[in-house]
Amino acid sequence: MYFLTTRPIWVLILLLILFTALAMLGPLLVRRRIALERLRTNNEVAGFKFATIGVLYAVLLAFVVIIAWERFHDAERALAAEAGSAATVYRLAEGLDAAAAVAVRSRMSAYLNSVLNEDWPAMAAGHSHPATSRALSAVYHEVVHYRPADLHDADLQEDLLRELDKLTEARRERLVMAEGTVPGAIWFVLFLGALLTLAFTFFFGIPNVVTQSLMTGVLAALIFSAILVIIAIDRPFTGAVVVSQESIRAVLADVESSP
Repeated sequence: MYFLTTRPIWVLILLLILFTALAMLGPLLVRRRIALERLRTNNEVAGFKFATIGVLYAVLLAFVVIIAWERFHDAERALAAEAGSAATVYRLAEGLDAAAAVAVRSRMSAYLNSVLNEDWPAMAAGHSHPATSRALSAVYHEVVHYRPADLHDADLQEDLLRELDKLTEARRERLVMAEGTVPGAIWFVLFLGALLTLAFTFFFGIPNVVTQSLMTGVLAALIFSAILVIIAIDRPFTGAVVVSQESIRAVLADVESSP
């Protein structure tokens, strides 16, 4: 599903219109081959079965939408937590001696720049960038190899390491989410269920076939709109809807403007 989840919103809207139009053609084509009288005999039994199928598919569709939406917000929270930890490390570094403070702050600035310029484009393909990992390791190197002169410095070093651990955990979380939320098997069931549900409506017998076609179109638009939402937010860092970089950019601007 990488092709669809990385498309801009206008492409997804065009696909929605196309699939809705194709669904509306279904009743017209079926009516040309099967007489209305034969279709009407199935209405009662088909209506009961369609209600069951519709409920089952609606539950699955709603479940996937909710999970994808929650994961999208989790990605936003992970990025905000990462930015917050980065800002805390930068401010705590002020308590170190002059040389160590400059070193930690410069390494943290380099890490934030790498997140935006290297890690972010890599996440669009569902993975991390090694340069950003090296930049984070450089921050750790400065903090781990710092030699505390007194108890205050030792406590400060412990606090810095704790914040770096939070930052690393948040980064790992966003990298996992960049790979996508919905597994391939669920995508298969979603599209198969949509096709079966819509195809079922072709075999009802309504005297006015245009009305039946319009009703099928409404159902198709609703189903494919929900699938469009899932596609748009499945990969939080690429595609039609993406997590904003603003939290990282705000911290970087604050870091670079500090004396």
